This record gives sequence, structure tokens and C-alpha cells, in this order.
Amino acid sequence: MRRNSSALLAAVTLAMMLVVAPRAHAQSADACWFQDKPVDASKIASPPDSASVVLGDGAVKVCYASPRVKGREIMGKLVPYGAPWRMGANEATAIHVPFRARIAGVDVEPGWYSIYAIPDAKEWQIVVNSEAQRWGIPIDAKVRAKDVGTGRAAAEHTAKPVENLTIALKANSPTLATMTIEWADTRVNVPIERR
Repeated sequence: MRRNSSALLAAVTLAMMLVVAPRAHAQSADACWFQDKPVDASKIASPPDSASVVLGDGAVKVCYASPRVKGREIMGKLVPYGAPWRMGANEATAIHVPFRARIAGVDVEPGWYSIYAIPDAKEWQIVVNSEAQRWGIPIDAKVRAKDVGTGRAAAEHTAKPVENLTIALKANSPTLATMTIEWADTRVNVPIERR
């Protein structure tokens, strides 16, 4: 009987390992995914950053890399109008919602998504993509095939230039937040709603 119990325990353990193993590489809700090993952020040209906000009983989190202006002309030049932009540097900018949500008008289920923009001088298209763990470029047909949907957000000028790309999250109510993207002379506010 003891031998059968040991065999049964071994079989159950193996079965659990097979079920859990594929999830080992999944991104946890509180951790940002980066392709490379963590390094000293002060030694990276575009260091990783994140922001989070609590809506009701769950937290929305955005992960991105923050490039600097460094005297360059950004919007319409370094970031061309009408072309997909990863809204940062390095890895794709990613967002986690722990509940059914609406990002820039795009309905999503709980989980991680990447987001990118197609900027213009007065309005950005905000694109939600189902693949969160990927390098930020290229945003080609293979990447775009996984787009969940596209919303729009007005672009406005900042009162003064913003050197470091910054993405911030702020709660407006228990079910509504704003994701604010600021860089160089541009600010865009993207609504995030709990559904």
C-alpha cells in the first residue's frame, strides 16, 4: 500500500508540474517584464520605469522604458507622425489590468497587454495589443495581427518641456483612471475604465 501511495504522489506531483510549468514564464501582475537581466538603471540610456493606480480592489500597472530628449526634436521627427511608436524605448510598453477594462475605448479582459501609439500633432491613436512580452520594435504586420483594438486621445502642448518620457496613472474615481503620457512638448491623457 505504501508503494502505491508513493507512486500516486509521484504521479500527482508530475501532473502538477506539467500544468504549472507553462505558466512559469507568465508575467506576474505586480512585476514588469524586461528581456535582459536587471542592471543599474543609472547606467541605461532609457531606464525602466513603471506607474500604478488602484481602482476599486485592483491595481492597474504600466511598465515602460524612459528615453531622454537630449536636445533632439521629438514629436514629428524622432517620433514620426503617422507611424507606430512603442511609447518608450527597449521593450514594448505594457499595461496590466486585473479586471475587465476599457483602455482608450478598447474593451479588454483581465491580463497583460502591450500598448503603442500612432501619434499625430493633434491626436494619437492608442493601440492595445495582446502580446505584452516582446521587444518594442518593429511594430510590423506580425505584431499588428495581435492588436485588440484602437482608441483615440487628444494631444496637447505642455507648459514646459519634459526631458524624460513619463507615464503616470491617476485615479479619477473608483472605476476611472487617466494614464498621462508626457515627453518633450507633448501630453496625452488616455482614459482607463473598469467595466
